[in-house]
Amino acid sequence: MATAAAASASEAEAEPKAGPEAEGEQDEAKAARARRKVLSRAVAPATYKTMGPEWDQQEEGVSESDGDEEYAMASSAESSPGEYEWGYDEEEKNQLEIERLEEQLSINVYDYNCHVDLIRLLRLEGELTKVRMARQKMSEIFPLTEELWLEWLHDEISMAMDGLDREHVYDLFERAVKDYICPNIWLEYGQYSVGGIGQKGGLEKVRSVFERALSSVGLHMTKGLAIWEAYREFESAIVEAARLEKVHSLFRRQLAIPLYDMEATFAEYEEWSEDPIPESVIQSYNKALQQLEKYKPYEEALLQAEAPRLAEYQAYIDFEMKIGDPARIQLIFERALVENCLVPDLWIRYSQYLDRQLKVKDLVLSAHSRAVRNCPWTVALWSRYLLALERHGVEHRVISVTFEKALSAGFIQATDYVEIWQAYLDYLRRRVDFKQDSSKELEELRSAFARALEYLKQEVEERFSESGDPSCLIMQNWARIEARLCNNMQKARELWDSIMTRGNAKFANMWLEYYNLERAHGDTQHCRKALHRAVQCTSDYPEHVCEVLLTMERTEGTLEDWDIAVQKTETRLARVNEQRIKAAEKEAALAQQEEEKVEQRKRARAEKKALKKKQKTRGADKHRADEDDEKEWGDDEEEQPSKRRRVENSVPPAGEAEPGSEADLSGSSAPAATEPPSELKEVRGGARRRDVPKVPHDSSKDGVTVFVSNLPYGLGEPAATLRPLFEACGDVVEVRPIFSNRGDFRGYCYVEFREEAAALQALQLDRQSVEGRPMFVSPCVDKSKNPDFKVFRYSTALEKHKLFVSGLPFSCTKEELEEICKAHGTVKDIRLVTNRAGKPKGLAYVEYENELQASQAVLKMDGMTIRENVIKVAISNPPQRKVPEKPEARKAPGSALLPRQVYGARGKGRTQLSLLPRALQRPSAATAQAENGPATPATTEAPKMSNADFAKLLLRK
Repeated sequence: MATAAAASASEAEAEPKAGPEAEGEQDEAKAARARRKVLSRAVAPATYKTMGPEWDQQEEGVSESDGDEEYAMASSAESSPGEYEWGYDEEEKNQLEIERLEEQLSINVYDYNCHVDLIRLLRLEGELTKVRMARQKMSEIFPLTEELWLEWLHDEISMAMDGLDREHVYDLFERAVKDYICPNIWLEYGQYSVGGIGQKGGLEKVRSVFERALSSVGLHMTKGLAIWEAYREFESAIVEAARLEKVHSLFRRQLAIPLYDMEATFAEYEEWSEDPIPESVIQSYNKALQQLEKYKPYEEALLQAEAPRLAEYQAYIDFEMKIGDPARIQLIFERALVENCLVPDLWIRYSQYLDRQLKVKDLVLSAHSRAVRNCPWTVALWSRYLLALERHGVEHRVISVTFEKALSAGFIQATDYVEIWQAYLDYLRRRVDFKQDSSKELEELRSAFARALEYLKQEVEERFSESGDPSCLIMQNWARIEARLCNNMQKARELWDSIMTRGNAKFANMWLEYYNLERAHGDTQHCRKALHRAVQCTSDYPEHVCEVLLTMERTEGTLEDWDIAVQKTETRLARVNEQRIKAAEKEAALAQQEEEKVEQRKRARAEKKALKKKQKTRGADKHRADEDDEKEWGDDEEEQPSKRRRVENSVPPAGEAEPGSEADLSGSSAPAATEPPSELKEVRGGARRRDVPKVPHDSSKDGVTVFVSNLPYGLGEPAATLRPLFEACGDVVEVRPIFSNRGDFRGYCYVEFREEAAALQALQLDRQSVEGRPMFVSPCVDKSKNPDFKVFRYSTALEKHKLFVSGLPFSCTKEELEEICKAHGTVKDIRLVTNRAGKPKGLAYVEYENELQASQAVLKMDGMTIRENVIKVAISNPPQRKVPEKPEARKAPGSALLPRQVYGARGKGRTQLSLLPRALQRPSAATAQAENGPATPATTEAPKMSNADFAKLLLRK
C-alpha cells in the first residue's frame, strides 16, 4: 500500500510537467515498461513452477494482447486500490528479501544459494538491469549450470531486438559452452545461429558453430545424435547441388562413430542416398557397431543409476583410460564433471591427465580455471593451477592475480594457507636469477616472504587461532634461500633466531636443522655456538644433541673446547635426570594416593557387604527360632521344603514345588505370614522367575545369528517382543534372551535366523528404538577366535563435508535441526548423539552433500541461538583416542618380571591403574631378599580394623 501511495503521489506531481523534458521522461518510462513486460512474459513459466496453479488461475482469461491494459491497471493506484493490495504486499516482501540477499552477498560473495535466490526474485520483479548484473557477478565467481545458462539465454533471446543484441547473445553462448559440456546448450546455439543466416557471414557462422559442437559433444553416445541430425537438416535445407556432398560427408562421419540408434541412421542414409553406400562406409559402420557393444554396459549402468553416479563414471573413466583415445577420455571426464562438479578428486584426476598427456595450453588452463571455480575451498586445485600457469608461460601479472583470488577463496584449514603460500613462493623463487647480486625479482621474493609471515600471523591466526605453520616451514625455506643462493648467512641467522623464539627451541630436530645449515654455509664458530644453545634448551632428546656436540669437538675442537663441551653436556644431562626423577616421584605419589583411595573404597564396600550379611543372618536365625517355638507347642504340620537359590536358567528338582506354582499355592503348607518379607515377595512375584533350561551357545551358527544388546531391563517378555521385529528380516528360528541367576532379564539376547541373508539384513535394525531405548544389533562373533574383528564405529577422521554441532537443547528433534540446516545446503544425514538409554546429549552430526555447503553452514550457524541455547558448529574432526597399553609393555627392559597382582572376582577396577613408573617399581615385601643371603620372611602389616571389628572383639569377651 505504501508503494501504491508513493506511485500515486509521483503521478500527481508529474501531471503539471509539460514540454520536451516531460515527453522525454514519458518515452523513457514507456520503454522501461515495455522491457519489464517482455521480461515478465519470459519469466511466466518460472513463476508458474514457483507459485503453482493458483497463479495460473489468477492470470486465466488475460490474453497477450491485453498486456498493455493490464500493466496500466497495475501501475495506477487510483483505479482499484484494494484489488491489487496483495500484489503490492508481495512486491514489498520481494524487495525486502532482495535487499537482504544483496547485503548477505556483500558479506560473503561465495554464497551460491544467495546468488540463485537473488536472480530468481529479480526475474519475478522484472528488473532487467539488476538481473543482468546479478547473473554477471555470479558467472564471474561460479560456473553456471546448464539450467541457469539456458534460463539466461532464453531471457536475452526474447529481448534481442537488433544486430548488437544478437552479438551479445553470441557472447553469452560462447561463455556458456566453456563452463560445462552441455549438448542442449550447443543445440540451442546452433539453432539460434541459423536465425542469423541472413546477416553477413551468417552461413559460415552456422557451420562453425555446428562443427565446434560436433568436436565437443559429437562423441556423446546418448546425446550426440541430436547435434548430428540438426546439422544434417540444416545442410539439407540449403538447395544447392554442391551441398549434397556435404550431407554425404556428415552421414559418413556419423556412421563411423559409436552412437545409440546407429541402425536408424544407417537406414536413413540408405533411403536418402540415390547411389549405393560405399564399402568403406559399411566397414566403418560395422566397426562402430562393435565398439558400441563394448561401451553399452557402461552407458546402461549410467542410465540405470541415480545422479551423481560417481562410481559408474569412475569405472567408465578407467575403461577409457585403458583404451587411450584422448578425445573420448576428455569427453567422459567432462560428462562426469557435469554431475560431480563439486568433487575435488575428480578435478585433480582430470587436470593431472591434461597436464601429463595432452599438454594443450587452452584445454589445460580452461580445466584448471573451472576446477577452482567449482571447488574454491580445495587448496590442491589452486596449487596445481599456479603450476600450470607457470608451465605454459603465462604472464606474471596473471599468476599474481590468480594467487590473490586463492587467498580470498576461504579455505577451511590454516595449513591450506601455508600450502598456497609455499606454492606461490616457489614460483617467485624460480623467477629469480641468483647470479646477480640484486634484482627486481629477488626483492619481490623477499617482500613476498615477509608478507606471507605477516598474513599468517594476522589473518590466519585471527580466524583459526593458529598460524598453521608451527614448525615455521616458510621461514626455514627463506633461511635456506638466503644462505645457499644469496650467500647471506647473517639474514639466515636472524631468521633462525626468530624461529627459535616461536616455541621451537625445545625441539632437537630444529637445532640440528640449523646446525646443518651452519655446517654447510657458515663457519665452525657459529656451529659450536648453535650446539651449545641446543644443549641448554632442548628438552625432548637432549642426549642426541649432546652426542652431536661431542662428535664435532672430537673431530675439530681443541682440548679446551672438548673440556667445555664435556662439562656442559654432563651438567645438562645431570639436570635432565634430576627432573625426570622428580617427575617420576610425583607420578608415584599420585599413583600411591590413587591406590589408597581405591583401598579405602574397597574396605568401605567390604564393611557394607559384611553388615548386610550379618543382618540377613540374624533374620534367618530369628525365623528358625520362631519355627522351633511353633513345633514345641505341638504343631504337627509337615516342615515346608527349604527354599533354594535359583541358578540361571535352571530347573527345580523333581517333586519339589516351585515357588509361585499351583502346588505351592494350593497345598497345605506353612502360612505365608511365617516367611520373611523378601521370600514372600518372591512367592507372589513368581511370574518373574524364569524356568528356562540352559542352552549352550553353538558357535557354528554364528553366521545366522545376531547379538542384540542395550535392551530395556524391564522388558516383560523379550522373546515375544523382539520376534515380530526381526521376522521382518526373515524366518526366525529362535530368540534366546539371557537371564541372571535371579531370573531377571540382563538386557541382551541372541536371535537365530534360518538363512544368513536374513541375519545380514537384521544388522540394519541397529539403533532402532525399543521402548524408548536404542537397540544395538551386531554380528555374533567369538572374539577369542577372531581377535581382529571390528564392530562398526563412526569415523574419527577429519570429514570436511560433515559438521559437529554442540550445545543443542535436549528437546531439539532431528526434523527441527534438519529444517535449520537445509537452508545452507543439501543435507544428506543428521545423527543426534544419545547415551545408552536413548537420552539426547545435546550433540549432533550433520552431513552435507559437499565441503562447500558445510563450510558455508559453519560460517552461518556457529553461534546461532536455538531455544535460548547458543550452539557451536565446527567441521567434524574428533580427537584421537588414546590407545591402551599392551600387556607386553608392562615389563621394563632389563628388569625382572613383576609379580602378578591378585584382583577380585570382577578383575581390576577402572581406577586401579598403576601410575608408578616402571623404573621405580620394586618387588613386594613378601619376595624381598637379603643382599647377600636367602629370602627372609617379611613382616606383614596388620590390617586396619573397623568399628564393627572392635565391636565383635568386645562381644567375644
